[in-house]
Parts: sequence; C-alpha cells; structure tokens
Amino acid sequence: MATASEAGLKYSHLRTVNGDPARLSPKVRAFVEESAALCQPDKIHICDGSDAENNELLATQQRQGTIIPLPKYDNCWLARTNPADVARVESKTFICTERREETVPTPKAGVTGTLGNWMPPQEYEKAISQRFPGCMKGRTMYVVPFSMGPVGSPLSKIGVEITDSPYVVASMRIMTRMGSNVMEQLYDGDEFVRCLHSVGTPASGVVDMPSWPCDPERTIILHKPALNEIVSYGSGYGGNSLL
Repeated sequence: MATASEAGLKYSHLRTVNGDPARLSPKVRAFVEESAALCQPDKIHICDGSDAENNELLATQQRQGTIIPLPKYDNCWLARTNPADVARVESKTFICTERREETVPTPKAGVTGTLGNWMPPQEYEKAISQRFPGCMKGRTMYVVPFSMGPVGSPLSKIGVEITDSPYVVASMRIMTRMGSNVMEQLYDGDEFVRCLHSVGTPASGVVDMPSWPCDPERTIILHKPALNEIVSYGSGYGGNSLL
C-alpha cells in the first residue's frame, strides 16, 4: 500500500466535506492519507455519528436508488442488492501471516485442508494492488470511527473503517457505537483496527446496478493480524463490508 508521505501529497488536494482532518490523531490521519492515495476518492467525509449526518446518508441513498422507504413503519427501509453480491464465502476469505502454520492446521500429505485459507504477505499485497488503486474515483470516502462495546470500556475494541458506501456507514451506526466520541478516544494515540473497504469497480469499468455497485467477480476479504488490519473489496453485503 502507499506510504503515508506519498499519500499526503494526493490527500492535500482532496476536499473534506465533513470533519476536520487536523483533529485526527497522527495514526488515524496517516491511515486516512494512505487510503486516499490508494483509492483516489473525490472527497472525504469524517463521520461524527450525528442524527443530521444519518439523515443525509439516508437521503443520499434514496437519491441513488439504494434504499426505498416502507411506509408501514417509521425509519423502515428496503435495500435491493445486486443478486451477484452474496454473503461471505470461505473461499474468498484469507488470513495473511508469514507462515501457513500460524493460520490454519497443516493437513496430511495429499489431503486438502478445509479449516480456513492462508495467504502469504506477497500475495496479500498483490491482491490489494490488483483491486484498490483508483477504486473510489467519483465517490466519497467515508472515515468511520467505531467501538465494539461501550465507548471507553477496557473490554471494547476500537476500529476505523474506510469505505465508499453510505449504506455501510448507516449500518455501522446501527451495529456499533460510531461517531466523534469514538474518535476522541484516539486523540491520545490509542491503537485501533484498520479497516479498509470498497464496493469496488469491475475491471471493465461497467457497474451493472448503479444503485448497488459491487465487483462480485473479484470480491475478497483479507485479515492481517500482525498489523491489526482488515481489507475487504467488491461487496456491499453484510459481513463482507461491516468490518
């Protein structure tokens, strides 16, 4: 992935439409700059988790045709996904470590293992370089600070997800504690899970369903424990994208 110094040059030209990059901790800012240089979005939105932000995300998705309101209940929405974009499958999920035995059991000779998939670091970097460069062109890159568990609890885990999907942002607000109070936890340099996600753009450049962009042919989910990093590409569906 691009270095922070390389990313800073490209990031400086981007328009931030929400939030103040200067208030990000050095580690979070470096992650945002690196991701922006790699994915090349048109603008950046640092999420605050507010009701006003959520209402705008819902309105954006309505304009895009991603969701439609169901009038029987308040705040009830229907999202029709691309039929080719399905739940995570084991064959597209990999854990990256230096040695295979750190990730999955070693089967007997001639036996195909079925308990997880391993990927060496060089293949990990190759998978990213084949998919992510320029994948957010024409889109907004959202920076989503979230806490799995009560904010401030010593048992909670904090993450920052980079995504180009307003559907993911709205869903993360429901599924986690998300917003500016989480970002405040990171001002003192706390560690966090680095989560990079894009719905992707097919190699052909043609998006079958503009209301639900995805790249199902190249969907991949990668975990790199040594760097506390999750990378997901090509899907906007559930656990594939809510990192």
